[in-house]
Amino acid sequence: MTKKDYFWPVIGLVAVAFSVHLLIDQLRDISFDDVLNSLDAISLHGWLMSALATVAAYVALAGYDRLALAHLRKRVSWRFISVASFVAYAIGHNLGASVFSGAVVRYRAYRSQGLTPAEVGILVAFCSFTFVLGTISLGGLALLIEPSLPAHFHKDIPQWLAQLLGAAMLFIVGLYLYGSFMKRRSIDLWKINLEYPRFSLICRQLVVAPLELLAAAAIIYYALPEQSNPGYFMVLGIFLASFSAALLSHAPGGLGVLEVMFLLALPEVDPADVIAALLVFRMFYLIIPFAISLIFVIWFEHDQLLKKFKSK
Repeated sequence: MTKKDYFWPVIGLVAVAFSVHLLIDQLRDISFDDVLNSLDAISLHGWLMSALATVAAYVALAGYDRLALAHLRKRVSWRFISVASFVAYAIGHNLGASVFSGAVVRYRAYRSQGLTPAEVGILVAFCSFTFVLGTISLGGLALLIEPSLPAHFHKDIPQWLAQLLGAAMLFIVGLYLYGSFMKRRSIDLWKINLEYPRFSLICRQLVVAPLELLAAAAIIYYALPEQSNPGYFMVLGIFLASFSAALLSHAPGGLGVLEVMFLLALPEVDPADVIAALLVFRMFYLIIPFAISLIFVIWFEHDQLLKKFKSK
């Protein structure tokens, strides 16, 4: 292995260590029984809605892959796309460095469907861009609706600046849409040159990308107590900031990053309730999908092995 192979794992471990250090400081006054009581206080309706939101999120994530394949003009069955996307995101979110770990899963899966390595690279880049597009569009909307959101992280940020930033983010999304409408030919993403998506495809991106993030944030929203719940758009804004920070940190499962940012942003909510809501999120969005994805991986590899023996 080269030094580059160790870079992102080391970054992830450093991020985890730093986040856990901050988290321990935040949790010093919370007992394990407090968290259990908060979990017990979540209503049946809250559990059910969080579970439904998880299903909606992973259905939308499959839409990322479907749109990418439509962009490549490749036909793959919806069932295969759903399973490949589910496994890629479930493993990527839990292992950290999701762009790279998820890419390995997609490479293995879509190569079996006849895609070339270059096409798989474009698919991964397209899915990543779709996530960024959804984050920017929803982040801009959240800042316009809840301009007090940045003050939860830094009290000196004025609301007019938050609204200006929100408008700028939506303007960027508008420019992207306008580029397709004017039939721009290509867009450079990192080291990959992408054919500019068709206008109809971008319109679908602007539906699917926000849908996944809206659903993921809803898991936490429904797990928080009704009496101290800050409201859906506030939870959404904090989730977008914390989940993006977790992905950028490359920490496995965003360990510690989500908790620290939510605790800092919601000082008016009982910390035990915040931790309980995030435990629900981790269980539904990370742990259960990860366990199921391992079954799919074993099944897929077993199936590929049988095909090799039959072809000999």
